[in-house]
Amino acid sequence: MIKALGAKFTEIFKKYMPDAFVFALVLTIIVGGIAVVWTESTIMQVIQAWYKGFWMLLEFSMQMILILVTGYCIALSPIVKKLINKLTQFIYTPKQVYPFILIVGMMLSAISWGWIVITAVLARTLAMRIKGLNYPYLIACVYFSGIFWVNGFSSSIPLLLNTENNYLIEAGILTTTISTSSTLGSILNISVMLFSLLVAPLLFFLLIPKEEQGLEEMLLDENQIDVTTIKEEADGMKHSVMTVSDKLNSSIILQYMVGLMGLAYIVFHFSTNGLDLNLNIMIFVFLIMGMFLHKTPIRYGIAMKRSSMNISGILFQFPFYAGIMGMMIHTGLGDELARWMVSVATIDTYPLMAFFSGGVVNFAIPSAGGEFAVIGPSIINAVKEIGVGLSESEVNQMIARSALSIAYGETLTNCLQPFYLLIILPIMGLGIKIQARDVMGYLIVPFLVFLVGWSVMVVFVPI
Repeated sequence: MIKALGAKFTEIFKKYMPDAFVFALVLTIIVGGIAVVWTESTIMQVIQAWYKGFWMLLEFSMQMILILVTGYCIALSPIVKKLINKLTQFIYTPKQVYPFILIVGMMLSAISWGWIVITAVLARTLAMRIKGLNYPYLIACVYFSGIFWVNGFSSSIPLLLNTENNYLIEAGILTTTISTSSTLGSILNISVMLFSLLVAPLLFFLLIPKEEQGLEEMLLDENQIDVTTIKEEADGMKHSVMTVSDKLNSSIILQYMVGLMGLAYIVFHFSTNGLDLNLNIMIFVFLIMGMFLHKTPIRYGIAMKRSSMNISGILFQFPFYAGIMGMMIHTGLGDELARWMVSVATIDTYPLMAFFSGGVVNFAIPSAGGEFAVIGPSIINAVKEIGVGLSESEVNQMIARSALSIAYGETLTNCLQPFYLLIILPIMGLGIKIQARDVMGYLIVPFLVFLVGWSVMVVFVPI
């Protein structure tokens, strides 16, 4: 029955869900319309807010492109290809692939959410070798594994709460930082992690579709599979007689000298800041690793070119989502929505209200840090009002619970919208005809199961 339900949702999504860009355009109109009706903003003020927002995620967009390109570049190196082959040598059947990818993907996402790129490369490699897979379903497995980032080292909201002099403290909303031991190290977060690790692989195993749709059958052009290695392409670009430019292009010493500079900074960063994982340092690590793995400038350039072949979705769609974010922030719509949702909250229901607030606002602001900046202050103030009369430590525990609830809600509703699928499809969709609608339907049943499971946990599991 559960398999038939998954198939039914998939057919519905294939029939009714438009392209990811159309989704962004429809969401733009919906959020703009709500802003006009709900806030005191005029139509022109909403349009101005939309324009202001357009440029708010330029840095984030570039970070997304670089995490994608540099991560894929590493995966194209001969050493990593061998490691991937060794890691997957005991995987022979589709029924082994799906849970394997989910578990590995969750572990990688726990380190850094940007590492979903590595999961995508791993999954595509397996899909090239193993027959009988349903490739869109495999993409869904990769995408869903990324929800685990919210429990791990790069979970932005808990990290923000533990940052000295963060904007919440400067605004007087918080009086002190909240340790990650109260959020990421809490009983609640560990329980959510265990629930995800146990339920997700089992659920996706039960949902495996009957029909096969292998990667090789979907390829539009067999040449999309790299026939020539990066080394062979680099050698083919040399002159018949070695020139100065050829020597510079093929210089291991030159590339390794710069690589050592980067390695020195990486050691310095982690020795002075501990396990401080953020997007910038992860991109830098990927860049330097790629330089060492590809050895010469010409090979690294070829690898980066191959890694950049399918990034158009991020380039032009992220600004539209940023525009939606701008309307939420500059019209006050996000704050109004948060106030309305927490106005009905009580000492027993505030975690659930925070959870649903995070989930709903995520459609308009698909960035945990950006979303928390909009709705976090209102929710924390509401929690403080609800907790009047309690000790400071008890109120801080309530704030920690509400912050985690927002984070869980935010990441879970990614299952219903294709924003972060734009990071996976450039790798897994290379050379094939596939859209978000071919993937998203497989995520509805897992979304519903986790919605119920996480809703119960944020309310009843101790912090």
